[in-house]
Amino acid sequence: MSKILLQTTITAHPDDWDITRFALLADELRAAGHEVTARDRTSRGEDDPILSRVDELDFDQLWLLAVDIGDGLTAAESPAIVRFRERGGGVLTARDHQDLGSSLLGLGSLGEVNHFHQRNPDPRSVRDDQDTPTISWPNYHSGHNGDYQPVITGEPVHPLLRTTATASGRIEWFPAHPHEGAVSACVPGATVLAQGRSTVSGNLFNLAVALDGEITSAGRAMGRALAESTFHHFADYNWDLDRGAPSFVSEPPGSQIKADPTRLTIYRDYIHNLAAWLHPATDTHSPTATSSSGAATAPAGPEQQR
Repeated sequence: MSKILLQTTITAHPDDWDITRFALLADELRAAGHEVTARDRTSRGEDDPILSRVDELDFDQLWLLAVDIGDGLTAAESPAIVRFRERGGGVLTARDHQDLGSSLLGLGSLGEVNHFHQRNPDPRSVRDDQDTPTISWPNYHSGHNGDYQPVITGEPVHPLLRTTATASGRIEWFPAHPHEGAVSACVPGATVLAQGRSTVSGNLFNLAVALDGEITSAGRAMGRALAESTFHHFADYNWDLDRGAPSFVSEPPGSQIKADPTRLTIYRDYIHNLAAWLHPATDTHSPTATSSSGAATAPAGPEQQR
């Protein structure tokens, strides 16, 4: 099992997307046996004592919830996260619409696959969500918070989307969100994991992009990474509306998950798959040692709004 740092890019704030709004995700990972440290930044604009040294600490994975407006990582933290991947650590990033989470752009190839409004702009440059005029592109409308969206993927099914709980053998539904961000497979080693379809325009957009097989300049394998189009795939509010949302969330919620939670139960297999897939192939602290779980390879897996 993994030691996972579940980290936001903002300081604690009861009326924002701080770490308390991802408690169900932390609980799910812990229930699967992972050791989870869930935290916010200690301060804004100053080097965080954990993020700025994450490459030196005993974590196997970093799940980075980029809920900031562009200032969520310092000049010391971004290189530390890159070094973390270079020593084999697995990294998941999740942002949202427009420029929300654009601090990710300092993360090398993992930053490049994320597109925003002002920086590394989404090539489409099209406002998809028409319901919230204060939010500009990229803002792909996959449905209401509290609803499901169908997952579109090709064959063969990627290990991250496999499950024994459906007849198709794959995870078919993700939580929906009115304005998801933009991610693309624009760098070597990147592949589109899954796509969604806008309920407004009918256009396809990427839900997640996986990075696998990257090599450092020294010839060492980098840790795997995954870039999600929105952190709302993991937020408590998108799993359980009764958990509530910050006061600035104005869109009317949906009711599909509350009416039928079975598809959300299956979606949780995606969380388990992610934790297995992102686990380092070898000990991230020693090139010659075994993994932190004592095995030579990773555990087998079924292969803001602001």
